[in-house]
Amino acid sequence: MSHSNKIAILITFFALWINMYFSFKYQQVIGFVVIFLFGILHGSNDLALYQKINEEKKSNSLRKIILYYIAIVFLGALLFYSMPIIALLLFIIFSGYHFGEQHWNKLKSNKNYSLLTIFETLYGLFILFLLFQLHELEVKQIVFQITRSSIAKLDFKIITLLIGLLLIISGIIVHTKTTKFKSEISINIFYLIVFAIVFKTADLIWAFAIYFVVWHSIPSIKEQIHFLYGSYTFKNFKRYFISAFIYWIISLFGIGILYVLFKDKEIFNALFFSFLAAITFPHTIVIIKMQNKA
Repeated sequence: MSHSNKIAILITFFALWINMYFSFKYQQVIGFVVIFLFGILHGSNDLALYQKINEEKKSNSLRKIILYYIAIVFLGALLFYSMPIIALLLFIIFSGYHFGEQHWNKLKSNKNYSLLTIFETLYGLFILFLLFQLHELEVKQIVFQITRSSIAKLDFKIITLLIGLLLIISGIIVHTKTTKFKSEISINIFYLIVFAIVFKTADLIWAFAIYFVVWHSIPSIKEQIHFLYGSYTFKNFKRYFISAFIYWIISLFGIGILYVLFKDKEIFNALFFSFLAAITFPHTIVIIKMQNKA
């Protein structure tokens, strides 16, 4: 287990300890705040990453990149408006891959890329549906608010077990193809146990915030800094933060408007996750390109 992951586990259980001293309402507020501060930040430097990835292509001006990025976000938002069920399914699949890739990027290999992509996606989906299953009623309510379609008859427990079975099968196949897998499997099973404890103990938003920030956003920020500047140092973190600041503020401003308009309505949770989904599509594409370039 790496030093950074040991710190992540300490932060995780400290966050659960905090959970004991705050009401449901304050857990939600704190959860949204940390997602805004770190979760949004980790996706605010996508334009700098895209420029770095395509630095040899001088024709890619910043204006073109911004327009390209905005177009994908707009199409994602439009998809949520016109075909919310399809958009939500795509968001869950994209997020599953994005989360799983964060945990297993040490296995990257061009030789078994498709196989690893399937395994990483299943791993991320298992984490998501573990969260969904342990907060089934609240998740189904949010899905209804987003799609206006009831999924009351869906059994998240069966879906989680099915994904888990497929994960085990794909893991066995990966084990036969990738020598690095054996050294990573035990620790990642342990992490799943930690996530299950978090998801079972904390409120939905607080549980998601702990995972999304501690186990995804912060490690992703470190990887991005290393890719952009060659090493992770406090000085380079400041460079990263300054580069991301304007886009981070714009995102926070947009979410702030949603909060002011809908904070007293149940639909805010749905709008919040729809917003995350719209910016997840281009962010995932950029991170895939970054991993292939690294």
